[in-house]
Amino acid sequence: MNNKVSVRYAPSPTGIPHIGNIRTAIFDWVYSKSNDGNFILRIEDTDQSRYDPESESAIYESLEWLGLNWDSIPEKIPNNPKGSYVQSTRKELYVECAKKLIQSGHAYYDDTSPQELHALRKKQQELGLPPRYDNRGRYKSKSDIEKSITSGKPVVVRFKVPDSGTIEFLDEIRGKIIFNTEEIDDFIILKSDGMPTYHLAHIVDDDDMKITHVFRGEEWISSTPKHILIHNALKINPPKYIHVPLILGKDKSKLSKRHGAKSVLEYKNEGYLPSAVFNYLILLGWSPGNDQEILSKNEILEKFSIEKISDSSAVFDSEKLDWMNGIHIRNLSTEDLTKNIIYFLEKPYKEGGLEDHIIRPIDSEKIMNIVPFIQERLKTLKDAKEMVDFFFLEDDEIQVDQNELLSKNIDKKIISELLMKSLKVIEDIENFQSDQLENKFRELAKIINQKPGKLFTPIRISITGKKIAPPLFETLEVLGREKSIYRIKKAIKYINQ
Repeated sequence: MNNKVSVRYAPSPTGIPHIGNIRTAIFDWVYSKSNDGNFILRIEDTDQSRYDPESESAIYESLEWLGLNWDSIPEKIPNNPKGSYVQSTRKELYVECAKKLIQSGHAYYDDTSPQELHALRKKQQELGLPPRYDNRGRYKSKSDIEKSITSGKPVVVRFKVPDSGTIEFLDEIRGKIIFNTEEIDDFIILKSDGMPTYHLAHIVDDDDMKITHVFRGEEWISSTPKHILIHNALKINPPKYIHVPLILGKDKSKLSKRHGAKSVLEYKNEGYLPSAVFNYLILLGWSPGNDQEILSKNEILEKFSIEKISDSSAVFDSEKLDWMNGIHIRNLSTEDLTKNIIYFLEKPYKEGGLEDHIIRPIDSEKIMNIVPFIQERLKTLKDAKEMVDFFFLEDDEIQVDQNELLSKNIDKKIISELLMKSLKVIEDIENFQSDQLENKFRELAKIINQKPGKLFTPIRISITGKKIAPPLFETLEVLGREKSIYRIKKAIKYINQ
């Protein structure tokens, strides 16, 4: 018997993967890798009417960005160039299995039309009954079904649920769960187009691929009895089920965009690090067993266990994600952060990069010199653009806001004088380095009896065009003496005009 841990991530390509979906993929990947197992990617595209190729591409890109590398099953060649397994190419397996269930008396053909089902549900609602299928297809004769098929009437295959009894299964988080079969109506396992429903397809695939553990959202708990029934009918052992808790917004309602949640690719495009998103999502429903929140992948792999997954809903907090992303940015080396920042700076201006006229590739040495004094201030990589763009703009492109430069509490004549004295320091200082510049400007502040902030602010605005910018003296050093002089002179002229 093969005891190797094998899990699968099985998304449907009908929409961009959301946070909850990707969180499940992370649980899958971590559990498999922490147990030296397989992480299988299976594209569940049996709903061909809703299939979206862009969504499928987004699945691959999301996993690749997060570093969730997937495996191939040694004895089964992937049926996709990306190395995944695609359900629509395995149709024959599901049809064969459905026929086997019909032959064993566990399923039957049903030609009940959508109109008939609608009328049935309407009548049940009028009588105050819960809307459900009444199993009428069980009593259709073979000849009736053949007539329907011949006439082109849609025919499905339904699983025959026992009229009485209980179904129990073990959830690895919640323990034993019991359902009464009376609460389950006969459900469709093969649609009229010959494609299977999720209920049948994933069971056939999980057995064929020797999947040992299934991680999925707790919303699937109510469907699990159906899956146990199919397993029993096929005489195959079910995998271990781990139903992970839901992710809610701060108001405890279902997570949505209004709570600040985005798709993984949106976080990628907005300058979040994959390590931070990975770190944050794994903690939504799992804990390492202590108060540690900043974790590397290796630390997560070492500490992960199913026993530490909560059975309570997790709450998504976009502010905490921002905080965590900032920590991960600060943990990067200067070289790595430089590479990441340049990636964003070189994007087109409309996508958040530097102005299009600025020559690409960006000078990496200049960015590397800037990184140490902006690293602490970054929440996202995208934030860097506003902190460094003035280094790359031409001097005449720096726009100085009069309202910011000219304080309400200080006369413009005084501002002009402060800048003139600052200009003298910059022109005369021998060693144009940040520590020397800071010493000289603090001396100047004492000499002229001015608070350092009142002196430094107009200088900062003059050379950057911004009131909030990286540390002043490091900025002056990187910008250089010549550019600093030019920009301050320009500001003085602007004030005195």
